[in-house]
Amino acid sequence: MYKTYLALSALASASASTSDHWAVIVAGSNTFGNYRHQADTCHAYQIMRKNGIPADQIIHLSYDDVANSNYNPFKGKLFNKPTAAGTPGVDVYEGCVIDYKGADTTAANVINVLKGDAAAAKGKKVLKSNENSKVFFYFADHGAPGLIAMPVGGYLYKDAFHSALKYMYENKMYKEMVVYIEACESGSMFENVLETNLNIYAVSAANS
Repeated sequence: MYKTYLALSALASASASTSDHWAVIVAGSNTFGNYRHQADTCHAYQIMRKNGIPADQIIHLSYDDVANSNYNPFKGKLFNKPTAAGTPGVDVYEGCVIDYKGADTTAANVINVLKGDAAAAKGKKVLKSNENSKVFFYFADHGAPGLIAMPVGGYLYKDAFHSALKYMYENKMYKEMVVYIEACESGSMFENVLETNLNIYAVSAANS
């Protein structure tokens, strides 16, 4: 995982300007037992900011019940990787902005964000990218063939996700897009589904 983030960091910094880079970051789970998902999306948020993507162009969905959970021995903090003995860990929760929390972390709102539908998202932050933009989508959670999970309101199915990506392409919401899904069976969200002419680079953590 950490090596993957380093690669993404290098990709982001390779451009002379990140003023038209956008990111949608989704933690699809809740409860302390799923600590890693919220820690990883906060880490992704920190990488995007470190590489110059404006905060108002990063949209983060996370239930946000882990950092301040009674089970968390480091209350108000999240760590996404271990450090050597005696070396303090890096708190990725500090400064991590979450735009959709709790009951708002739904599959419907993921689609609303991707389509730039502020009305359906009840005025919350959505993509405002255009035909010159570079868009990065990152999802961390559980999955199964043809779906990825969300903490509220059911699953995000491949058909709905694919339709949103096609909508983005047809409405010129990006020039280049990277979609990275870290979940079991996550390849099923793309395999035999995603067209090759949409200028989307898809990465999955597992095959279909």
